[in-house]
Amino acid sequence: MTGSKCFSLVAMLMAIGLTMAGCGVESTGAPVTDVKPVTDTLHGVKVVDNYRWLENSNSDVQTWTDRQNEYTRNHLDTLPDRQAIIERLQQLYDEADPEYSNFYYQNELLFALKDDPKLDQPMLVALDSPHNLASERVIVDPNLIDTTGRTSIDWFVVSPDAKLVAISLSVGGSEDGDLHVFKVANGEALGDLVPRVNGPTAGGDVAWSSDRSGFFYSHYPREGERPADSLRFYQQVYYHKLGTPTEEDTYEIGESFPAIAEIELETSDDNRYVIATVANGDGGEFSHHLRGPDGRWRQITAHDDLIPVVKFGFDNTLYALSHQGSPRGRVLRSGIRQPNFSQARTVVAESDVVIDGFVCTDNVIYVVDVIGGPSQVRVLDRKGQFQKTVPILPVSSVSLPVSLDGDKVLIRNRSYTEPTSCYTYDPGEGALLKTPMQVKSPADFSDVEVLREFATSKDGTRVPMNIIRRKGTQLTGDNPTILYGYGGYGSIERPWYDRRMSLWLDNGGVFVKANLRGGGEFGEEWHLDGNLTNKQNVFDDFAACAQYLIDTGYTNPSKLAIWGGSNGGLLVGAVMVQHPELFRAVVCQKGVLDMMRVEFDANGAFNVTEFGTVSNPDHFEALYAYSPLHNVKNGVRYPDVIFTADENDGRVLSYHSKKMAAMVQAASPGSLTLLRTTSGRGHGIGSSLSDDIAMYSDLYAFLFDRLGVKFGAE
Repeated sequence: MTGSKCFSLVAMLMAIGLTMAGCGVESTGAPVTDVKPVTDTLHGVKVVDNYRWLENSNSDVQTWTDRQNEYTRNHLDTLPDRQAIIERLQQLYDEADPEYSNFYYQNELLFALKDDPKLDQPMLVALDSPHNLASERVIVDPNLIDTTGRTSIDWFVVSPDAKLVAISLSVGGSEDGDLHVFKVANGEALGDLVPRVNGPTAGGDVAWSSDRSGFFYSHYPREGERPADSLRFYQQVYYHKLGTPTEEDTYEIGESFPAIAEIELETSDDNRYVIATVANGDGGEFSHHLRGPDGRWRQITAHDDLIPVVKFGFDNTLYALSHQGSPRGRVLRSGIRQPNFSQARTVVAESDVVIDGFVCTDNVIYVVDVIGGPSQVRVLDRKGQFQKTVPILPVSSVSLPVSLDGDKVLIRNRSYTEPTSCYTYDPGEGALLKTPMQVKSPADFSDVEVLREFATSKDGTRVPMNIIRRKGTQLTGDNPTILYGYGGYGSIERPWYDRRMSLWLDNGGVFVKANLRGGGEFGEEWHLDGNLTNKQNVFDDFAACAQYLIDTGYTNPSKLAIWGGSNGGLLVGAVMVQHPELFRAVVCQKGVLDMMRVEFDANGAFNVTEFGTVSNPDHFEALYAYSPLHNVKNGVRYPDVIFTADENDGRVLSYHSKKMAAMVQAASPGSLTLLRTTSGRGHGIGSSLSDDIAMYSDLYAFLFDRLGVKFGAE
């Protein structure tokens, strides 16, 4: 039997199993979901969808959703440790210091988002110096703009003279941001309001003109502007002149961009040039366009050049990060007047570490590297000659340094056990100088250790894991363990401090974070080995990590849970149906779970360059083979699972979790399957602190209960 015929037979059996799975059997008291089959024929394969009706937003779906939430609340609200978990989480935030991020230095002022744990949303502040918190003043506070805590700052860009700031504000975690302009001196809002500059996944950006009379911005379709393909998030670049109606804004560039363009803008230090970085969806393809002093745009890189980053460098030069023939990255330099990166000089050669980013100051290049997850920062001279490394925390991560005056930079550093600290660094002095912007937390990690261990995946690939536990933890084979992963989009799972994790560690738990293929921890090859038709490698990596934890005596299947969100929700959804015998519980947050339908979502097209498309036979075969929804089998005892979703989520629509919950409830009556939906949180970006505490209290209470952990028992 040929491979294609064999696949067709398997697909037919899967389709039959899918129909059987949706028979409407009540699952441990869960609401019964009506089965209304819809059949699509794709490449000769009949694909059955029993719950497509849950994709709607009508009253029937709302009634069903309300019943599911009631069922979930009836379970979660009676868990014995939930109230103690809520109180501890609240304490972890109430007694912590503010955290500063998203730094922007302009005209001797340092701007930042200040996240005060006593408030729902971060605020925009300005300081005269990172070493002088007494100079801090609030520019814009969303908590005062919206006392419900649902309005958030998506991003901000400061004008060249640091007198104005453009801010994208969105509501309810929607990420549908409108642009507002404020005076830095007193926070007064100008009359300018530019709608639809930001959106889920594709984001948005602004670049000020040299005289600050206006700005270039990412422009999404408004009423009457929908392109022929009707994609909601089609981006172009427009120019807005301050004080004029936005209807008079002028088109700059973008008609030739991909429909799934994601645009970032950057202005040169002299404000004469603008770079537009254009991502072709989320799969890692980029082009770059340069606007010169003459007002003309020219394309300087294409997708097949494999150049993800172009930045302004020294003395009218451009610097680029290239993956062409160098999957771990090298840095190139070219002139700005006639850029040609195919003949550009290599300034920083590829090595055994992955170049994550770089910053040019007056005389040096700071290169941030990733070594399997953790960071290092190298200092090189203008010619790319190595000078020294910055003495950051061991096994830690850094944000891209922010250039201050001269060669001095601001560095934000954190690890699994150390909260965020901010330092200034001058290569002439060679030491980090701690600023007052330090996060102190009531969570005690002083006796926590992080072990780096490796599992062997199905194809022999070594997969790193970061095992976080209290020192002296005995390998009894009975330790309650959470395994967390993501594995997609070239995203790097970095060391980061999570105060919430102390809930688990304080009560005898082990927390494990895996560096799976599909991410960027070992360069672009590591990413490509886990995307498109190679996506199954990610699931094999994760299952191998679980098996390693069992085989080496950390835990056993009755004490092991997996946790993931978004693409990580796809990960845990796929692995729970492929290896239900390995796990006791699953937390699936806002997961992509229906791989046959995701690309048709308003935001789904952005994922095609990462996941593939059902219109391609090879992609379809891979997608159908691992799609969590389409691999649920009737009568299998699946792990207990909680699915979360939000009606305001523009990145992953809530129907994915709804359909998967209905499928598992019907197929696995002996399992506990919960669906927790909300409205007003979005995908998580811009969520209020109070919403986050409520969410994580439920998720940890679920895991404490399912894995038999008693709060405060130790």
